[in-house]
Amino acid sequence: MSAPALVLVAHGTRSERGVRMIGDLAAAVSRELRGNAAPEDVSAPQVRTAFVDVLGPTPSEVLRELGSVPAVVVPAFLASGYHVYQDVPREVSESEHPSVTVTSAMGPDAALARVMRMRLRTAGWRPGDAVVFAAAGSSDSRARHDVRQAATLLSAQLDTPAHVAYVATGSPRVPEVVATLRESGAQRVFIASYLLAHGLFHQRLHEAGADGVAEPIGIHPAIVRLLANRYYSAVPELVHTAA
Repeated sequence: MSAPALVLVAHGTRSERGVRMIGDLAAAVSRELRGNAAPEDVSAPQVRTAFVDVLGPTPSEVLRELGSVPAVVVPAFLASGYHVYQDVPREVSESEHPSVTVTSAMGPDAALARVMRMRLRTAGWRPGDAVVFAAAGSSDSRARHDVRQAATLLSAQLDTPAHVAYVATGSPRVPEVVATLRESGAQRVFIASYLLAHGLFHQRLHEAGADGVAEPIGIHPAIVRLLANRYYSAVPELVHTAA
Protein backbone atom coordinates (compact mmCIF):
# COMPACT_ATOMS: atom_id res chain seq x y z
CA MET A 1 0.00 0.00 0.00
CA SER A 2 1.25 3.51 -0.88
CA ALA A 3 2.12 5.80 1.97
CA PRO A 4 -1.08 7.67 2.88
CA ALA A 5 -1.24 11.17 1.46
CA LEU A 6 -1.72 14.17 3.73
CA VAL A 7 -4.42 16.58 2.59
CA LEU A 8 -4.03 19.89 4.39
CA VAL A 9 -7.42 21.63 4.37
CA ALA A 10 -7.53 25.38 4.96
CA HIS A 11 -10.29 27.98 4.82
CA GLY A 12 -9.14 29.90 1.78
CA THR A 13 -8.41 33.59 1.32
CA ARG A 14 -8.25 36.18 -1.43
CA SER A 15 -4.91 37.32 -0.03
CA GLU A 16 -2.11 36.14 -2.32
CA ARG A 17 0.24 36.31 0.65
CA GLY A 18 -2.10 34.07 2.66
CA VAL A 19 -2.41 31.53 -0.16
CA ARG A 20 1.38 31.41 -0.56
CA MET A 21 1.74 30.86 3.17
CA ILE A 22 -0.53 27.80 3.07
CA GLY A 23 1.46 26.41 0.15
CA ASP A 24 4.73 27.05 1.95
CA LEU A 25 3.36 25.41 5.09
CA ALA A 26 2.37 22.31 3.11
CA ALA A 27 5.86 22.20 1.57
CA ALA A 28 7.44 22.44 5.03
CA VAL A 29 5.26 19.58 6.30
CA SER A 30 6.26 17.53 3.26
CA ARG A 31 9.95 18.06 4.06
CA GLU A 32 9.28 17.10 7.68
CA LEU A 33 7.61 13.83 6.64
CA ARG A 34 10.39 12.98 4.19
CA GLY A 35 13.01 13.74 6.82
CA ASN A 36 11.40 11.37 9.31
CA ALA A 37 10.96 8.50 6.84
CA ALA A 38 13.05 5.38 7.34
CA PRO A 39 16.04 5.10 4.94
CA GLU A 40 14.51 2.03 3.29
CA ASP A 41 11.19 3.82 2.73
CA VAL A 42 11.35 5.14 -0.83
CA SER A 43 7.73 6.27 -0.97
CA ALA A 44 7.44 9.64 0.74
CA PRO A 45 3.87 10.73 1.48
CA GLN A 46 2.24 13.19 -0.88
CA VAL A 47 1.17 16.45 0.77
CA ARG A 48 -1.67 18.27 -0.98
CA THR A 49 -3.60 21.42 -0.12
CA ALA A 50 -7.35 22.02 -0.39
CA PHE A 51 -9.73 24.81 0.59
CA VAL A 52 -13.31 24.84 1.85
CA ASP A 53 -14.11 28.40 0.79
CA VAL A 54 -13.09 31.29 -1.51
CA LEU A 55 -10.84 29.24 -3.83
CA GLY A 56 -10.03 25.70 -4.86
CA PRO A 57 -9.26 22.94 -5.17
CA THR A 58 -11.84 21.57 -2.76
CA PRO A 59 -11.07 18.59 -0.51
CA SER A 60 -13.35 16.35 -2.58
CA GLU A 61 -11.50 17.32 -5.77
CA VAL A 62 -8.11 16.54 -4.24
CA LEU A 63 -9.33 13.24 -2.81
CA ARG A 64 -10.69 12.18 -6.19
CA GLU A 65 -7.36 13.07 -7.81
CA LEU A 66 -5.58 10.77 -5.33
CA GLY A 67 -7.52 7.79 -6.66
CA SER A 68 -6.96 4.76 -4.47
CA VAL A 69 -4.09 6.27 -2.45
CA PRO A 70 -5.17 6.35 1.23
CA ALA A 71 -5.48 9.86 2.63
CA VAL A 72 -5.23 11.62 5.97
CA VAL A 73 -7.18 14.88 5.97
CA VAL A 74 -5.76 17.42 8.42
CA PRO A 75 -8.00 20.47 9.01
CA ALA A 76 -5.72 23.51 9.30
CA PHE A 77 -8.21 25.33 11.52
CA LEU A 78 -7.45 26.87 14.89
CA ALA A 79 -10.87 25.97 16.28
CA SER A 80 -13.40 23.31 15.34
CA GLY A 81 -16.55 24.99 14.05
CA TYR A 82 -18.79 24.67 11.02
CA HIS A 83 -16.01 24.01 8.53
CA VAL A 84 -14.53 21.18 10.59
CA TYR A 85 -17.81 19.58 11.67
CA GLN A 86 -19.81 20.12 8.46
CA ASP A 87 -17.77 21.09 5.41
CA VAL A 88 -14.88 18.66 5.78
CA PRO A 89 -17.04 15.52 6.40
CA ARG A 90 -19.33 16.54 3.53
CA GLU A 91 -16.39 16.94 1.17
CA VAL A 92 -14.98 13.57 2.20
CA SER A 93 -18.34 11.92 1.61
CA GLU A 94 -18.79 13.57 -1.79
CA SER A 95 -15.35 12.42 -2.89
CA GLU A 96 -16.37 8.74 -2.48
CA HIS A 97 -12.74 8.04 -1.68
CA PRO A 98 -12.36 4.48 -0.36
CA SER A 99 -9.84 5.14 2.42
CA VAL A 100 -9.84 8.46 4.30
CA THR A 101 -9.44 9.48 7.91
CA VAL A 102 -9.86 12.99 9.30
CA THR A 103 -7.75 14.22 12.20
CA SER A 104 -8.63 16.76 14.82
CA ALA A 105 -8.08 20.43 13.96
CA MET A 106 -4.82 22.25 14.66
CA GLY A 107 -6.10 24.07 17.69
CA PRO A 108 -6.28 24.54 20.50
CA ASP A 109 -2.77 23.28 21.25
CA ALA A 110 0.10 24.35 23.47
CA ALA A 111 2.38 24.57 20.42
CA LEU A 112 0.20 27.34 19.02
CA ALA A 113 0.39 29.24 22.30
CA ARG A 114 4.18 29.03 22.33
CA VAL A 115 4.40 30.42 18.81
CA MET A 116 1.93 33.19 19.67
CA ARG A 117 4.11 34.18 22.63
CA MET A 118 7.11 34.48 20.31
CA ARG A 119 5.11 36.52 17.79
CA LEU A 120 3.99 38.89 20.58
CA ARG A 121 7.53 39.41 21.83
CA THR A 122 8.70 40.16 18.29
CA ALA A 123 5.89 42.75 18.02
CA GLY A 124 7.24 44.52 21.13
CA TRP A 125 5.08 43.05 23.90
CA ARG A 126 6.68 43.11 27.35
CA PRO A 127 5.52 41.65 30.68
CA GLY A 128 2.99 44.06 32.15
CA ASP A 129 1.43 44.93 28.78
CA ALA A 130 -2.22 43.97 28.27
CA VAL A 131 -3.04 41.28 25.69
CA VAL A 132 -6.06 40.86 23.43
CA PHE A 133 -6.50 37.36 22.05
CA ALA A 134 -7.97 38.01 18.58
CA ALA A 135 -9.79 35.14 16.86
CA ALA A 136 -11.83 35.20 13.66
CA GLY A 137 -14.99 34.14 15.50
CA SER A 138 -17.73 31.60 14.90
CA SER A 139 -21.43 31.10 15.56
CA ASP A 140 -20.60 27.55 16.66
CA SER A 141 -20.40 27.23 20.45
CA ARG A 142 -17.81 24.45 20.12
CA ALA A 143 -15.49 26.77 18.21
CA ARG A 144 -15.92 29.49 20.83
CA HIS A 145 -15.06 26.94 23.51
CA ASP A 146 -11.89 26.07 21.59
CA VAL A 147 -10.96 29.76 21.39
CA ARG A 148 -11.36 30.17 25.14
CA GLN A 149 -9.17 27.12 25.71
CA ALA A 150 -6.54 28.55 23.35
CA ALA A 151 -6.61 31.87 25.21
CA THR A 152 -6.11 30.04 28.50
CA LEU A 153 -3.05 28.30 27.04
CA LEU A 154 -1.60 31.64 25.93
CA SER A 155 -2.34 33.20 29.32
CA ALA A 156 -0.28 30.44 30.93
CA GLN A 157 2.61 31.11 28.53
CA LEU A 158 2.56 34.84 29.25
CA ASP A 159 1.62 34.70 32.93
CA THR A 160 -0.95 37.39 32.20
CA PRO A 161 -4.61 37.32 31.08
CA ALA A 162 -5.29 37.01 27.34
CA HIS A 163 -8.64 38.71 26.77
CA VAL A 164 -10.70 37.01 24.06
CA ALA A 165 -12.09 39.17 21.26
CA TYR A 166 -13.37 38.46 17.76
CA VAL A 167 -12.60 39.95 14.37
CA ALA A 168 -15.70 39.02 12.37
CA THR A 169 -18.27 36.87 14.18
CA GLY A 170 -19.27 37.11 17.84
CA SER A 171 -18.66 39.58 20.61
CA PRO A 172 -16.86 41.35 22.06
CA ARG A 173 -15.04 42.70 19.02
CA VAL A 174 -11.33 43.46 19.07
CA PRO A 175 -11.57 47.31 19.09
CA GLU A 176 -14.04 47.14 22.00
CA VAL A 177 -11.70 45.05 24.12
CA VAL A 178 -8.71 47.26 23.29
CA ALA A 179 -10.71 50.33 24.38
CA THR A 180 -11.96 48.64 27.55
CA LEU A 181 -8.42 47.69 28.58
CA ARG A 182 -7.25 51.27 28.07
CA GLU A 183 -10.17 52.59 30.11
CA SER A 184 -9.23 50.17 32.90
CA GLY A 185 -5.74 51.66 33.06
CA ALA A 186 -3.62 49.58 30.67
CA GLN A 187 -0.70 51.67 29.44
CA ARG A 188 0.07 49.46 26.47
CA VAL A 189 -2.19 46.96 24.69
CA PHE A 190 -1.01 44.30 22.25
CA ILE A 191 -3.03 42.03 20.01
CA ALA A 192 -2.16 38.34 19.76
CA SER A 193 -3.36 37.16 16.35
CA TYR A 194 -5.08 33.77 16.58
CA LEU A 195 -5.08 33.60 12.80
CA LEU A 196 -3.06 31.22 10.68
CA ALA A 197 -2.21 33.47 7.74
CA HIS A 198 -2.32 37.04 6.46
CA GLY A 199 -5.58 38.24 4.96
CA LEU A 200 -8.47 40.66 5.49
CA PHE A 201 -9.04 39.62 9.11
CA HIS A 202 -5.43 40.27 10.08
CA GLN A 203 -5.49 43.64 8.32
CA ARG A 204 -8.44 44.65 10.50
CA LEU A 205 -6.37 44.05 13.63
CA HIS A 206 -4.11 46.95 12.68
CA GLU A 207 -7.14 49.25 12.79
CA ALA A 208 -8.18 48.27 16.34
CA GLY A 209 -6.17 50.93 18.19
CA ALA A 210 -3.59 48.69 19.86
CA ASP A 211 0.05 49.59 20.45
CA GLY A 212 1.17 46.55 18.51
CA VAL A 213 -0.18 43.59 16.56
CA ALA A 214 1.60 40.25 16.50
CA GLU A 215 2.03 38.47 13.19
CA PRO A 216 -0.29 35.55 12.39
CA ILE A 217 0.83 32.13 13.61
CA GLY A 218 2.19 31.28 10.17
CA ILE A 219 5.05 28.88 9.54
CA HIS A 220 7.23 27.77 12.43
CA PRO A 221 8.98 24.44 13.12
CA ALA A 222 6.59 23.81 16.04
CA ILE A 223 3.59 24.26 13.73
CA VAL A 224 5.10 21.97 11.11
CA ARG A 225 5.69 19.29 13.76
CA LEU A 226 2.13 19.74 15.05
CA LEU A 227 0.68 19.01 11.61
CA ALA A 228 3.07 16.12 11.03
CA ASN A 229 2.05 14.62 14.38
CA ARG A 230 -1.62 14.89 13.41
CA TYR A 231 -0.75 12.83 10.34
CA TYR A 232 1.30 10.25 12.23
CA SER A 233 -1.43 9.76 14.82
CA ALA A 234 -3.96 8.93 12.10
CA VAL A 235 -1.87 6.62 9.89
CA PRO A 236 -2.06 3.49 12.09
CA GLU A 237 -5.86 3.66 12.17
CA LEU A 238 -5.99 4.20 8.42
CA VAL A 239 -3.65 1.28 7.70
CA HIS A 240 -5.60 -0.97 10.08
CA THR A 241 -8.89 -0.06 8.36
CA ALA A 242 -7.45 -0.67 4.90
CA ALA A 243 -5.89 -4.02 5.84
